[in-house]
Amino acid sequence: MKRWLTLILVLVVLIVVIGLFKGLGVYKMIQGFKAQGAPKFTVSTTHVSYQDWLPQLTAVGSLRAERGADVSAEVAGIVDTIEFASGDTVKAGQPLLRLRAADDLAHLESLRATAALAETTFNRDKAQFEAEAISQATLDQDAATLRSARAQVAEQEALVAKKFVRAPFAGQIGIRAVDVGQYLAAGTHIVTLQQLDPIFVDFALPQQSLTVLHPGQKVTITTDAYPDKTFSGTVSALDPAVDTDTRNIGVRAVLKNPDHRLLPGMYASVNVETGAPERFLTLPQAAVAYNPYGATVYVVAASADDGSGAKNGGAAPKPAAGPVAKQVFVTTGATRGDQVAILTGLKEGDEVITSGQLKLRNGALININNSVQPSDDPNPKPQEH
Repeated sequence: MKRWLTLILVLVVLIVVIGLFKGLGVYKMIQGFKAQGAPKFTVSTTHVSYQDWLPQLTAVGSLRAERGADVSAEVAGIVDTIEFASGDTVKAGQPLLRLRAADDLAHLESLRATAALAETTFNRDKAQFEAEAISQATLDQDAATLRSARAQVAEQEALVAKKFVRAPFAGQIGIRAVDVGQYLAAGTHIVTLQQLDPIFVDFALPQQSLTVLHPGQKVTITTDAYPDKTFSGTVSALDPAVDTDTRNIGVRAVLKNPDHRLLPGMYASVNVETGAPERFLTLPQAAVAYNPYGATVYVVAASADDGSGAKNGGAAPKPAAGPVAKQVFVTTGATRGDQVAILTGLKEGDEVITSGQLKLRNGALININNSVQPSDDPNPKPQEH
């Protein structure tokens, strides 16, 4: 019995000793963490500053030529000659294509001969009528025959003219779609003709924009075909009705295009200036956090007590080893690209944390590293890789 009691006592002592060693290790670890102080979080920051923002409306529009048409022949026929090359610039009325017209020209000459004979007959009978040699009815019949012959000549001349396809207006010719010797049915597409300067941009804006829209407003557009180029123009017209499906109002602006860089069918980002410039405090949108209680940012505040000083009348507390984050509620306004306007909550010069906010809490110690910053461009452009 004594042997069992001795064994149990030895086991108890062993367990106590092991527990003391483990507890001492945990205590030393806790003291080590305390000696290190509160953890620091690495963030990037920027200073709030004023910027001039021009009030504007934005939309996506489509470019349209002032005049554009798919040129075709009004009558059927076989292509005899082509008098243009793809990509040419042509003048209004310039011949583009001629259909074979030998039969029509021969018929025209026959009709002209008939008309000439009818005119001769009318003039002879008119002289006889004045001499009272024929009746008024005969002269009237001759006049009707002459008018009919002249009408047939005019009709045939119009038909022959349709065998010659001409440019309806000045502009740039596209790619030829027909060849010599090809039979064309009436209305067959021959080539595209576009007048490129000036050029229109058509776009739509919400109906609530009507109060600030009017012809003559300045418009700027950008297109991904020329990402570093801005084109300027003016609003020329507004639709007189709002689209019942989208509740948008159609707007057209006209732009100069002397270099023919802009082409019909391209889409463009449109900005319409609606007022004088306004000054706003701005921040990168990445700096603002939105939640059900409002919009917040973290500002950089002065150092605070890290809790390592003496308590209850002991020695003065030691300052924290760096700045801390302070959460502030703000009121946001309009956005421009990567920027957002701050209406209340901040003042010029405040240092605001722009990245790393998700791991922060109010009063957290921070380490500032501004080697990488979020985008802060009011007019960002897509990057090509």
